[in-house]
Amino acid sequence: MFTIPPRSRTASGTAYAAIGRGEPLVLIHGVGMKLEAWTPQMQALSDRFEVIAADLPGHGESLPLPAGAGLGAFVARFVTFIEELGQGPVSVAGHSMGALIAGGLAAEASQRISRVALLNGVHRRDEAAREAVTERAAEIMTGAFDREAPLRRWFGDGGEHEAAYALSRQLLAEVDQQGYATAYGAFATGDTVYADCWPQVRCPALFLTGEGDLNSTPEMACAMAAAAADGRAVVIAGHRHMVNLTAPDAVNAALSEWMARTCEEARHDA
Repeated sequence: MFTIPPRSRTASGTAYAAIGRGEPLVLIHGVGMKLEAWTPQMQALSDRFEVIAADLPGHGESLPLPAGAGLGAFVARFVTFIEELGQGPVSVAGHSMGALIAGGLAAEASQRISRVALLNGVHRRDEAAREAVTERAAEIMTGAFDREAPLRRWFGDGGEHEAAYALSRQLLAEVDQQGYATAYGAFATGDTVYADCWPQVRCPALFLTGEGDLNSTPEMACAMAAAAADGRAVVIAGHRHMVNLTAPDAVNAALSEWMARTCEEARHDA
């Protein structure tokens, strides 16, 4: 049985677990989760890469950001984290809120990023989606929110007995309310912050989502991929928001292919 290594924590307060050897791959999870949400990727990819999964600020064992912190503050925390790792350029894959952070890293710290992958990333929500996510953020701020509601959005009906559902439910039950509220507030307003960055991103960029993800849609993934210099969109049929847990083999294959790309190839293809 696979066991995630014990966490370390950097001077700036980011908790992380690292496993494997090779080229470094940093994984950033979504709101309400912690690094355990990347278990299938840590297990499958650590035989070829050094996989470094981090807790978001205010999640797991990472120190929180101030209440009301925006997406830029989360990106700045991860710029510092990558500097503290001392690894040189790293590949970064983020899921959901982590995808927004990964996009911010590609925009703000391109010299430290060799590849970027956005899994189930949001991009320029329409008005209805923006209104809905803003209402959810306000509800979470009150502390009186339904921790089952995200699961219904992420999995739909019929997934209650799956291991991925059980893990996601457990992580949501454990999340600190204030850390969750701060991250969700940044997530709710973050879909346009770095939306214009992609034409300037020269490294290999992967945009992956589930066919049935109603909020991080295939159309969003395709739009970002079309805008990036070396962008590729991957849509996993029959899956929704937690695709790295529900379709790990397909996601791991896509990540492996992305890790095989180089910036030199991207410049040549462009």
